[in-house]
Amino acid sequence: METKKLFQVRKSVRSYTGNVTEEQIQEVLFAAQAAPVGMAKYETVHLTVIKDKALLDEIDQCAAKFFGNPSMHPLYGAPVLIVVSTTLDPQGNNNVAYANAAMIVHNMALAAIDNGLGSVDIYGSIAALNQNPDLMAKLNLPDGFVPVGATAFGETTETFEEREIPMNRIATDVIG
Repeated sequence: METKKLFQVRKSVRSYTGNVTEEQIQEVLFAAQAAPVGMAKYETVHLTVIKDKALLDEIDQCAAKFFGNPSMHPLYGAPVLIVVSTTLDPQGNNNVAYANAAMIVHNMALAAIDNGLGSVDIYGSIAALNQNPDLMAKLNLPDGFVPVGATAFGETTETFEEREIPMNRIATDVIG
């Protein structure tokens, strides 16, 4: 798909109908690997691909409880969740770490769409996950890594229509 069209059809999908092929997962992971990482410090980022339905359900229930609504499904029934974890500076200088994760999440979302899948960025559910040590342990993260974002994706019946993108949605100043 051409880049401009990809931007015009991108949207958050919150209903999923089916599985994802291994080839589609690899395409999404390729996009993650292609994302920019500050100062090329790739060793500060870790990906966890979760396809296990029981674990996805546990994360979903943990997040629903975190949001105070046990009947909600914050992962929307997506069959795959790729969690982006990073190392964080204890002194709080984490702009680059969070930016790295956001770039990876966004690249994965665009790749999912380009492969005919719906996707949604996941952040709140990751905050919930971080508060549940038992669930965190199931991710088998390397020491010092903390989940900071994720992309959920899968087949969907939603359509991806091109939409106009107004050039004044974000206030912009030009200096010089």
